[in-house]
Amino acid sequence: MPPRTLVHIWVQKRSGTRTRGILRAGNAVFPVALGRSGILANKREGDGGTPLGCFRLKRLWWRADRITRPRTRLPVRAIRPTDAWSEDPADRRYNRPVLRKPGEPGDRLMRDDGLYDLIIEIDHNDRPRTAGRGSAVFIHVAREGFGPTAGCVALRRNDLLRLMEKLSPRTRIHIG
Repeated sequence: MPPRTLVHIWVQKRSGTRTRGILRAGNAVFPVALGRSGILANKREGDGGTPLGCFRLKRLWWRADRITRPRTRLPVRAIRPTDAWSEDPADRRYNRPVLRKPGEPGDRLMRDDGLYDLIIEIDHNDRPRTAGRGSAVFIHVAREGFGPTAGCVALRRNDLLRLMEKLSPRTRIHIG
């Protein structure tokens, strides 16, 4: 029998630090890394803040060359070398996935450090998209030692794999 789908997951900062928090998913609790500026209600591009709010989980991106297809009810897409994310507020494709040739600017999804081996895309600044309000906010793999992110929520790889089994497009992430 497949694991029960979670409707809500909750992220909050830990007391005494703005860059670390916990994620509650049913009875499970996972440590997470947050943005270098902590959780911010007024998120801006490049501020290092994790946005405050409730967001939908849109899709899972994963490195098929490193990990077998993860078990999840989310829509799934393998990351290709040309996949990137537009972080330029002047770009009409701002805060959307884009294709980039080698050497072109953009947040590359195929990274060497493993942080983006698993990415859950959330709908922050999505409908409507507002230039400069923040882009590329994901749930992804944490750095060793839970170093701060640029504004994402990051978990240990095994915790993220475990969590993904219970996620679906109906799941909402509440940050704050």
